[in-house]
Amino acid sequence: MRKFLLFLLILVIGVVIAADRLGVRFAEDEIGRQVAAQYGLDRQPEVKIHGFPFLTQALGGEYDRIDVAIGDWTEKGVTVGDVRVEMRGLTAPLGDVISGSTAGIVARTASASAVIPYEVIEKRAPKEVKDIRPKGDDLQVDLSGAVLGFPLSGTAVVSVKPTGKGIAITPVSVGSGAGQIPLALVQRQLTWTVPVADLPIGSRITGIRPTAEGLRVTATADNVRLDNLKNA
Repeated sequence: MRKFLLFLLILVIGVVIAADRLGVRFAEDEIGRQVAAQYGLDRQPEVKIHGFPFLTQALGGEYDRIDVAIGDWTEKGVTVGDVRVEMRGLTAPLGDVISGSTAGIVARTASASAVIPYEVIEKRAPKEVKDIRPKGDDLQVDLSGAVLGFPLSGTAVVSVKPTGKGIAITPVSVGSGAGQIPLALVQRQLTWTVPVADLPIGSRITGIRPTAEGLRVTATADNVRLDNLKNA
């Protein structure tokens, strides 16, 4: 009898776990479908619902954390990569999830990150700027050509700053090859903007960190509705 009860207990646990995993896969697929529809994505993003058991969260309609890996994302003609969204304190009534409705799905907080490749940044740069690479919290570039008749060569360090129009890139120092040109003149002629100001969740970029692949940018928002991500 003990062996039978133990077998029965293991069977019940197995069924519950299987049901739990089936439920989480269904919910992840549904959220991914809704995000793809919001942004007109060619590929459905990967969704990961954290926490176990899932069914307890689903029945309560509250989730601790959900991650969405979107991948590439294009806005205003600029494509950024490795776009990820992390939502915490998500309220999602079970009925809405089952019916495919996102009207009642709200995240208490959400953060997004993406990488702007250096080739994308260089494409928007003045023609005198080449070979963009990280240098601490700034970037270093090679200079060649001329500015208002002044010959230009060597290197420059440029700062990166989020603005309402995008990422503003401004020279802050020039190397010996451009030492005879006033910095103010270099700044006036060689400052440019990459028009990426917001990320998914509709929030303004507030953080920028140079990496080997490009600029890692981040944004955060509160009370984000899944059915209105762009205007969150």
